[in-house]
Amino acid sequence: MNIPFLDKLNLPDGVSHPTWVVLDITGPYPELSPTQPLQALLNRTESVEALQKRAEALADAGWLHGVLVRISEFTASPTTAHAIRGILKRLSEKKRVVAHLPQLTMTSLIAASGCPELTAPESADVMLSGFALEPTFMGAFLKKHGIEFENLRIREYKAALTRFSEEQMDDHNREQLQAYLDAAEAAWVRDLAEGRGVGEETARAWLEEDFTSAQAMFEAGLLTKIAYEDELVGPGTRPIAAIVELLSAQFDRPNPKEDRIAVVPVIGTIVPGKSRNNPLPLPLMGGPMAGSDTVVAALKRAKADKHTKAIVVYVNSGGGSALASDLMHREIATSEKPVVVVMGEYAASGGYYLAAGAKKIIASPYTITGSIGVVTGKPVMQKFNERQGFKPEGVGRPQALKYSASRPFSDEERDHMARGIEEVYDRFITRVADGRHLTKERVNEIGRGRIWSGADALNLGLVDELGDLHTGLQRAAELAGLSYDAPTWTATPKNHGPLPEFVKDVRDAAQVSVWPFGKERVLTWFDQEIKVR
Repeated sequence: MNIPFLDKLNLPDGVSHPTWVVLDITGPYPELSPTQPLQALLNRTESVEALQKRAEALADAGWLHGVLVRISEFTASPTTAHAIRGILKRLSEKKRVVAHLPQLTMTSLIAASGCPELTAPESADVMLSGFALEPTFMGAFLKKHGIEFENLRIREYKAALTRFSEEQMDDHNREQLQAYLDAAEAAWVRDLAEGRGVGEETARAWLEEDFTSAQAMFEAGLLTKIAYEDELVGPGTRPIAAIVELLSAQFDRPNPKEDRIAVVPVIGTIVPGKSRNNPLPLPLMGGPMAGSDTVVAALKRAKADKHTKAIVVYVNSGGGSALASDLMHREIATSEKPVVVVMGEYAASGGYYLAAGAKKIIASPYTITGSIGVVTGKPVMQKFNERQGFKPEGVGRPQALKYSASRPFSDEERDHMARGIEEVYDRFITRVADGRHLTKERVNEIGRGRIWSGADALNLGLVDELGDLHTGLQRAAELAGLSYDAPTWTATPKNHGPLPEFVKDVRDAAQVSVWPFGKERVLTWFDQEIKVR
């Protein structure tokens, strides 16, 4: 093979191709790449999808001996780390794969456990302290400033608005969060035990050991070698960026007339209308928002495409609008083509609502899912207004102003809202019961707003299998009678518009209101401030 750019790699005499490649894994690692080519070109953040394609190319490179995977400043969630673990494990079946970790953290070790060999420098930062989280409750702060929060919820575990309405965590919320953390640590133990070829008792002991150095981790058997990076690479080693052209030559241009699988992403808070994004990190209104109009249109396009034989819906959402969640669920449940839902870091509340209509549901053991419940509420700024000299004056029917922040709900309004969210909750558990072949009574038992880990959700019948997007694509291929290497495409609404996505983000950020759910106040929503450390 005569490839001119190989001459620029300054390879040793007699070496025509790099023998080892350095693959960097760093940053937050979103699951999917941008859908617009221009945004993909400008985007500097790696994705799991892109990593999968690179790993496949490396695995098929006959001239390559091994891959050094450098996992540094890795800030992704345990769910993403678990997906990367699977990619590296599959790569190691064809190539020698060595992981190098300057920072030894819980999540970096999940990802690295897909590699047979784990190395670290003697001076590596060791942060192996288990999982924890620390939500901040703002009830006392808001009251201090004259703002209270109405919080009507179904049921006792539904904690979506409690950080605004309460001064501290209640017992039910603490119970469900501790159960999730216990399940996440159990999944970590399983991953490390399998990866290092030891029993779970040994891996559990690693978690309890409170290591302070890489040397101690090596002596305990968690690491296979203490070494600096320069001790792991030879003269034939090159970074993957230097050989992208060589790898890209291995891929054929996809045939648009070939049978394929569509991928539809549902990422961020679920809202009515079109998908949009607000880069400001604010409660309720910040971050990506999955609009029902956009997601439904994408699903319709995938269903209408004659070459699409199955659909994978990737969900990374804590839910949001009950209406929007139901519209997405309807489009999934009525599909004649098989639909597989793959759950990311979150697929809770409305994110689980829409998933319940799928043929199969795949979750990571670290996924936060369930939260089958309903909530409604509003801020009450009555005392704030009095302190600041504001005097709202209502005219007309009082019930038309029930969502006004100038006063609390009346008893009649509160009863009306309670009846309304009971109806939504009944519809929610009915959708889950029908989709998961459970009784409504059973769904209510495991519902009540409670979150579950993906591993617990599997035992409860809320999901079908533990895995990631790769697993979901395989199941979709099986259901459609396609080969595992069937092409995929990301379905977007037809006539998506002339503006590239990054321009739309800037435009839409200025249009986001403080309340992103339109006129709707009934939510199937899980507070996404929960971040495992």
